[in-house]
Amino acid sequence: MSGGSVPLPVDIELGLQPDARVRRRVAFDRWLGRLLPLAFVAVLFPIIDLLYWIGSEALPTLSWTTLTTDPVGFGGGLYAPLTGTVYLVGIATAIAGTLGILAGAYTAEFASPRAALIGRLLSNLLTGTPAIVVGYFGYFALVLYTHSTFTLWAGAITLSIFMLPYVYRVTDAAFGSVPPSQREAALGAGSTRGQYLRRVALPIAFPQVLSGLFLAMAIGAGETAPLLFTAGWSITPAQGLSSPTSYLSGFIWNYFDQPSNLGHLVVLSFQAAFLLIVGVLILNVAVQLVSERYRRRLRGFFV
Repeated sequence: MSGGSVPLPVDIELGLQPDARVRRRVAFDRWLGRLLPLAFVAVLFPIIDLLYWIGSEALPTLSWTTLTTDPVGFGGGLYAPLTGTVYLVGIATAIAGTLGILAGAYTAEFASPRAALIGRLLSNLLTGTPAIVVGYFGYFALVLYTHSTFTLWAGAITLSIFMLPYVYRVTDAAFGSVPPSQREAALGAGSTRGQYLRRVALPIAFPQVLSGLFLAMAIGAGETAPLLFTAGWSITPAQGLSSPTSYLSGFIWNYFDQPSNLGHLVVLSFQAAFLLIVGVLILNVAVQLVSERYRRRLRGFFV
């Protein structure tokens, strides 16, 4: 062949026809490429239908009053469960984020291979643990064992246990994806492991770590089982860490299937579901914007 020609497959160069097995594979790949868009639409349609159903039930009566008043009798608003969700997720994120980021950075940069393997295995086991089991653990450890009652801090700690493996695994993968050349260059220039971690590895891994943190927040905001046995329930905003609190997912759990004569509570449950969906969407959009802005700032510094 000439120097500028494109190399051809061996069977075509030799004038051979592809066998039946090759023809079947090519046909399968072609049809699979056509079916993938249809599969995407099939998956997307139920989600759009669910969003439309919730929005059509929630939006007609959703108002500022709904967001600023507490539930009263068979009516009222969602201020107490809304603020309770913010408190629970905020405290749980602070706990899970701190422990998960430190643990992920440790296993990726400092731990021995055996210790890192054990940590990842335990994280996988915790990720696969049903939420109701985590809730029972929190009930026995933080309510019965301490001779306490349902409290905001018990719910937040239990929720942080549920969120912790997500932050940990993403952080571990983020620091593990830092190019080895960056580590070798930093350590070869005389940096300590701590300096390398803070000034080189963390800036590179930060967008992924932030994504994992926001993912854990979105998952925690929609959980009910870990809170049913620990945070309790209250129709008024939490008065402190030692008082029970309400939350949006619990409001949905309690009032979604009420009879028709309590229709306003059913509408409030739809509005609670709508607010959760909007909150999760805002978290996802925010993390994408912040991560992309951070990547643009670092572009050209780390390859």
